[in-house]
Amino acid sequence: MAQGQKSNRILINQASNAMEQFKWETAAELGIQVPQGGYMGDIPSRVNGAIGGNMVKKMIAAYETSLASGNQPPTPQVTSSGAR
Repeated sequence: MAQGQKSNRILINQASNAMEQFKWETAAELGIQVPQGGYMGDIPSRVNGAIGGNMVKKMIAAYETSLASGNQPPTPQVTSSGAR
């Protein structure tokens, strides 16, 4: 990947620790053993993709549940103003 194209960064800095914990919880739910020290670079990309995909599904389900119960959570602006 070319430098400057990394897009998997935390958008809300205060959520960094919670997202890290969410990743480990999701991996455990899928039965994936997280290596000691948390380094995931030796795990196949398919497995890491399953963790990320399930995280997204859970976040969407949480948002849909909020909407269904009549709560409209605030939606932060996360895209840059300059479209390419």
